Amino acid sequence: MMRSRMAQWLRSIMVIVMATPAMAQTVSAQSPPPAGGTMALEGTMKTFYKALNVFIVTTVDGVEHAYHFSKDLVVHGGKGAGVDALEGLSEGSTVVVHYAAEPTGQAVEEIDVISDDRFQVTEGVAMNVDRRRQEITVRYGSGRTETFRLTHSAAAEAATDTAANVGTKVMIYYTDERGQKVAHYFLLLTKQDRPE
Repeated sequence: MMRSRMAQWLRSIMVIVMATPAMAQTVSAQSPPPAGGTMALEGTMKTFYKALNVFIVTTVDGVEHAYHFSKDLVVHGGKGAGVDALEGLSEGSTVVVHYAAEPTGQAVEEIDVISDDRFQVTEGVAMNVDRRRQEITVRYGSGRTETFRLTHSAAAEAATDTAANVGTKVMIYYTDERGQKVAHYFLLLTKQDRPE
């Protein structure tokens, strides 16, 4: 009896050991984005595998993306801090994954849970995107302008040619941090007539 339990236990371990490389190969089989540097992807949380340090996000077009993360993952929004905040997310929570494309795969640096109540959203026309100062200035329909501080990830994701973003309608996901509006993610919507 003890021997059959031991054999069953060993078979279970063998299945896990053999499945882990196959899962890693599936994750790495996804082709990395054509550009390098830090990028962002918006989607909904599908599955979280804490033991494997992997989570799956589904984009609007239905494509599933698998991401590896480290213990020092930064999570904005949600319940809890760091990796523990991912455990509290329910399937379908809207997230923005900030990651770096690397030859070995996609290394997640930060996650924003934008379905969390802390995040607010606004739309305007980008007047200036300053990566060095980590700021984006937008003009609203009323003509009023406002400058948001960008997180490190959001600044890194901004196009290197900042002039290309000027005159583009943007949707900004931001939080209010000690009276300062901080943009965690902005999405380019449409090109507007360039200001004179």
